[in-house]
Amino acid sequence: MSGLVVEQVVKSFGSIKVLTGVNLRVEDGERHALIGPNGSGKSTLFNVISGRMRASSGSISLDGKAIMGSTPYQLSRSGLARSFQTTHVFDNLTAFENVYLATMGRHERRWSLRRRGQSWTDIEQETNELLRRARLDHLGSHQAVNLAYSEQRALEICMTVATDPKLVLLDEPTAGMSRDETRYMVDFIKTMTEGRSLLIVEHDMDVVFGLADRISVLANGVVLATGAPDEIRNNVDVKRAYLGDFA
Repeated sequence: MSGLVVEQVVKSFGSIKVLTGVNLRVEDGERHALIGPNGSGKSTLFNVISGRMRASSGSISLDGKAIMGSTPYQLSRSGLARSFQTTHVFDNLTAFENVYLATMGRHERRWSLRRRGQSWTDIEQETNELLRRARLDHLGSHQAVNLAYSEQRALEICMTVATDPKLVLLDEPTAGMSRDETRYMVDFIKTMTEGRSLLIVEHDMDVVFGLADRISVLANGVVLATGAPDEIRNNVDVKRAYLGDFA
């Protein structure tokens, strides 16, 4: 069984069930959006899938391999990578150094003062190519702390892709951005995740409907509906639960 498969996942905090039996599937190469009202469990589900929380029950697999209960490090080795709502970059390092470190991790290399040999040459070349694809190569020597907010977000996604994941999880990548920055970020995400599976949580419905191949709507801890953008837009239950006037 290929892609990400989430089956009957439950997550409880004491007597409170936040996820009450989530079923979700992200196909290979698919851009899949997860939407829903505040408190529906989106962040909890993201944290469970990415190994930052342990589910109470259920199963999760990636390309047929069980991954539920794996640590974030183990998941990275299995081909899953994620970004966060708040930007996670190394402020005092340059853009090049940030991506370089992420690329080193994929090559299972540790920092060394003696960086000689073909593997180190490959890491440098791959870092430069990623920055070029991300259109951040002109900022390679700039400290991350001095980059604009949208550039920092792009840098973080670039670092995420540097691990060469099969599945990328993006948590509200356009939050806090202007309309121009949002349009740039949508094009950027399309470019950087080409050929990979994508699961994205996003509140901006223009982004969701312009980016996703399929959309799942989470409400009250379960997936209310999954379908193509037009199906979701016209789903009566989804309109009632979440979309409202947007549809």
